[in-house]
Amino acid sequence: MSTLQLSCPECDASLNVSNDVEEGGIFSCSDCAEELEVRARSPLRLERAPQEEEDWGE
Repeated sequence: MSTLQLSCPECDASLNVSNDVEEGGIFSCSDCAEELEVRARSPLRLERAPQEEEDWGE
C-alpha cells in the first residue's frame, strides 16, 4: 500500500495519507489533532471536517 505526502490545511504539518483513502474519510492530524476530511480524490484534497452539532434530543 503506497502513501501520499500532503500538508495539514490547519498547521501545515506533513501528513502521510494512504493512496486508497476514500472520499469522505476522516482522520486526525498527528501534530494539531484537527479532524480532517478527504473532500476529493483526484487531486487529493483535505479540509477541516465539519463539526457535529448537538441535537439535544430533537
